[in-house]
Amino acid sequence: MENTETVLVTGGTGFVGMHIILQLLQQGYPVRTTVRSLNSKTKLIDTLKAQGITNINALAFAEAELTNDAGWAEAMKGCKYVLSVASPVFFHQPKNEEEAIRPALEGTRRVLKFAKQASVKRVVMTSNFGAVGFSQTDKNRLTTEEDWTDTNLRGLSVYEKSKTLAERAAWEFIKREGAGLEFATINPVAILGPSLNGHVSGSFHIISNMFDGSMKAIPDIPLNIVDVRDVAELHIRAMITPAANGQRFIATADGQISMPEIATFTKANRPAIAGKIPNKVIPAWVIKLASLFNARASEGAVFIRMNRNVSNAKAKNILGWQPRATLEEAILAAVDSMAQYGIIK
Repeated sequence: MENTETVLVTGGTGFVGMHIILQLLQQGYPVRTTVRSLNSKTKLIDTLKAQGITNINALAFAEAELTNDAGWAEAMKGCKYVLSVASPVFFHQPKNEEEAIRPALEGTRRVLKFAKQASVKRVVMTSNFGAVGFSQTDKNRLTTEEDWTDTNLRGLSVYEKSKTLAERAAWEFIKREGAGLEFATINPVAILGPSLNGHVSGSFHIISNMFDGSMKAIPDIPLNIVDVRDVAELHIRAMITPAANGQRFIATADGQISMPEIATFTKANRPAIAGKIPNKVIPAWVIKLASLFNARASEGAVFIRMNRNVSNAKAKNILGWQPRATLEEAILAAVDSMAQYGIIK
């Protein structure tokens, strides 16, 4: 299949970005991707070739960073679509909230500004479920794309707060300055699934921490999970589906699973590498009690209180999407990737 409409993927060497580029090339799209340094292009090319990509000449690179304007006009030139996947990178722990949030807001506005100037048709932004459902605690109804996380929520991490504020800033830009620029967001829950070259998402810590012996007991926290391959597919579907304009889409596999259930399931299915996974469980009430005194427990308490009955109906109905991976398949794919690349042993 041959497509002629060039797609710009920001942050193409990231965990999600690589999967999106892989699927776009498989579908015959010409792709351009932004990287902070062109030195990283060889690894990405080798990774894609190892996945069977033969049309690697359809992939071009542009050097650009979210923190400044250099390179963005050139990167956007001639692109019909922009998949805004990249997030600001911190090489040290931010000293305060402002240091984390400002780059997220500025980077979001920068991508949209240059997309508009380049007459891009549609931008699809990778947001986060953290922008949707972290303060939705009513377990008698589904959490949907109509929900927004309260950024003043006690225990909300700086990361989730920055993602919420960045997405709000994006919608505000579209409303005030978009002038016809089409826009949609994908809001993934915890992203697992296979790694293409050992690069993984932050969500992998949920599992790797169980394997390395540092965790003495498993906190009884419920989770929603999605496979990275499904996240990539949703970006592309949101890019080409006319009715996706102006919409948010939660990316989640069907159902939910708790961390103790993940531990039990993993031990049963990968016993050879699961010897360090603890058998003890920290009850939810203990985490809630500790949250009164401990910042990390406070973040855990947010996960316990929030509603995990999360709807993916909108993505199914508007985008015609069906998750290819169950919760369990996404977990095992992540475990197998971490074992393959030596992240867990």
